[in-house]
Amino acid sequence: MTTDYLNIESVSGETEDKVKQTLKFKTGNFIWRVKFSTPLNPESVNNRNLYVTSLNLTPLKTHIRYDSINKQIEIEPIEPYAQNESYILTITKNVKSKGGQRLKNDIKIQFKI
Repeated sequence: MTTDYLNIESVSGETEDKVKQTLKFKTGNFIWRVKFSTPLNPESVNNRNLYVTSLNLTPLKTHIRYDSINKQIEIEPIEPYAQNESYILTITKNVKSKGGQRLKNDIKIQFKI
């Protein structure tokens, strides 16, 4: 999936058809919004279970917020992403629903701004 705004380079597992873009303008401060079908345990929404790294696995500082009304997590970089550098968004299976269910596998999305 490639657009003028964000280039999704790879998606792990069987989740590729679930990655969608609704970008209106290009920015180095791209915020990931990850929507879930069930309410999450807010304690499992943290920077150990959701994170962005460079390809060499250097972690980026991010703000992570959980919107319980929309069942959506936002992952916002504190500093802008570098142009033409690839990054990996990781959502681990340690993110849990309120009922304690976990994702079957970690999800990794490699992308470039």
